[in-house]
Amino acid sequence: MKTLLRKSFANGAVFGAIHIFLVLIGFNTLIGTLLARLTGVKFSGDIPPAGALIVYTALLALLGGWAAARKSKSGSLEKNLAAGAAAGLASGVFALLLSLALGWLLTHKVDFRQYLAYLSFDFIRVTLYQLAPLPGALSALGLFLFGGALGGLLRGLRGVNVVQRFSALLRRVWGKLAEKVNLVLHGRYRLALRVLLFALLAAAVVLLPLKWGSYWNYVTGTVGLYVILGLGLNLIVGLSGQLVLGYIAFFAIGAYTMALLNSPIPHNIMLGFWPAVALGVILAALAGLLLGLPLMRLRGDYLAIVTLGFGEIIRILLKSDMLTDLTGGPRGIQNISGPRLFGVDFNSDIHFTYLILAAALLAGFVYHRLERSRAGRAWLAIREDETVARATGVNTTRYKLLALALGAAFAGLAGAIYASRNQFTGPDEHSLMASINVLSLIIVGGMGNIPGTVLGAFALKGLPEILREFANYRLLTFGALLVLMMLSRPEGLIPTHRPKYPLPSPDQQQKGREEVNDDL
Repeated sequence: MKTLLRKSFANGAVFGAIHIFLVLIGFNTLIGTLLARLTGVKFSGDIPPAGALIVYTALLALLGGWAAARKSKSGSLEKNLAAGAAAGLASGVFALLLSLALGWLLTHKVDFRQYLAYLSFDFIRVTLYQLAPLPGALSALGLFLFGGALGGLLRGLRGVNVVQRFSALLRRVWGKLAEKVNLVLHGRYRLALRVLLFALLAAAVVLLPLKWGSYWNYVTGTVGLYVILGLGLNLIVGLSGQLVLGYIAFFAIGAYTMALLNSPIPHNIMLGFWPAVALGVILAALAGLLLGLPLMRLRGDYLAIVTLGFGEIIRILLKSDMLTDLTGGPRGIQNISGPRLFGVDFNSDIHFTYLILAAALLAGFVYHRLERSRAGRAWLAIREDETVARATGVNTTRYKLLALALGAAFAGLAGAIYASRNQFTGPDEHSLMASINVLSLIIVGGMGNIPGTVLGAFALKGLPEILREFANYRLLTFGALLVLMMLSRPEGLIPTHRPKYPLPSPDQQQKGREEVNDDL
């Protein structure tokens, strides 16, 4: 019991430190604002009501109590409750000290915003739940103690027989429902259901961009472009197991190919959209091939560092004043013309949404076929163990180069469409952070599968556009989300499931032997 309490106090101290950090960067008021908007509570200004901060504090304390109670091996309700309460008490002490310090700043009218921009007097008042400093500090202590105990209690209830029986009942009902759905999907109505689903999807793709408006079409287009990028990087990282951090360089090659061939400045070539797209894809694939040739002996961290350097070299060259006459230099290239198809100019957000969705569907189809091809099986063998794959006859050099070239081609396609849609491209759009974004989305969504890539693109690119309050916390959100995924679901939100074939029964094995003997 003493060991459990000691670990619980340590866990509570960690959550208390997290609470202090989140308060000092203003993240608590951001969560409070979102909670207030979700519940329909009206407030004026940027500071949420005190009730929303109370809910935020209780939720954080509940999470800390739950995490501390997980370390209780016995599973008894009393020990889980004690662990949660101990963690809540430790976190509450940190919150108490922070609240007293903030109350002192408020009482003595010390403006601390020159050091921490969020510590305005209104912010301090709402952090103290609109109470005097001492009552606010004691309230924080009480909320953490109550939330921690509740988290431990909820964790302990998992061992109660009533909960177990209810969970078993839900599992049985869900199993029966899944069995019925599986029977319908794979029975006589399988073809009709597939046709119906594809018809509904096609209708949604055609009709929704007409109703969304410019903003939602822009968000959808951005997500679609990152889906293409994620699928391309999945070929390299998810299937063949090559960690590439300079992936955005291929995106830049596609974007600048489109810009240089379809902008009046600096060269006024005006080749046209479709030839420029084809050339951008080819040049990006060629760049991936040339990059891969000297890197075939590198693996893991060494490969990541070299490709990171390649991406930075491309960005620095594009930003260099020495190449201003060729690439536009730091100013980038503007007035990039759009595509023209069947006499129709693609000059609206609706047209580009259709184009990006079509490109994403094409990329998904190509990825699906590659994954199930002989090359896809070779990539999986290389990813699992390159030495064993080589010993079984797989030409690892050829297949690794093929993965780099095809993944780069996907990025070149996305870059060309991106430059044409925005009518501008510049070196600052192709920084290392863009590569990290693409790698993050396939890690969060799930490596090696299309649904995971789509979900990751929406989670990391769509949601920040919808919830613009998180714009200042994007790096913090990325880091926290990646750490959480590595701890809870290292294979991503939608992990890849390979088919598993059961071993034949003894009767089937005997029958197989008899057939072999008959053939002999």
